[in-house]
Amino acid sequence: MIRMISAYFILTLFFTGLSEFSVPVVTYSSLKVEVSNLRNDKGDVIFLLYKKGASFPDKELRNSFKKETGVIKKDSAIAFFSNIPPGVYAVTVVHDENDDQSFNKGFLLPKEGIGFSNYQSIGLTNRPQFSRASFRISKDTCIHIKMIYMK
Repeated sequence: MIRMISAYFILTLFFTGLSEFSVPVVTYSSLKVEVSNLRNDKGDVIFLLYKKGASFPDKELRNSFKKETGVIKKDSAIAFFSNIPPGVYAVTVVHDENDDQSFNKGFLLPKEGIGFSNYQSIGLTNRPQFSRASFRISKDTCIHIKMIYMK
């Protein structure tokens, strides 16, 4: 009987002590990205979500944390990213007019529309950089990105 009480006491201490060392719960968020004023309804819109430290922008559209494709409806498209851990992120959007799943550019300028979080325009002196395009996600978030057409 004494052994049973001792075993019960030890088990109670063991499980009670573990609760003090519990692992913190990570809250995942979602991100809604909207673009509007697309110049036509050809193709799709590719939405790329990049984590801090990723190669950004990514000409091959391969190094993103998450990728979604949005269908164009009335000159707009929307993408939803879910299960995003808290952190710093940036978004690139490509209007893939010819549906080849790549970013097409001419000699220097993009042939298709492109957009970046926190950018209203781009140019030789205003090249996209992660530090400027980035924003923190710690709760459900919605952003709007301006599409930029060079020609």
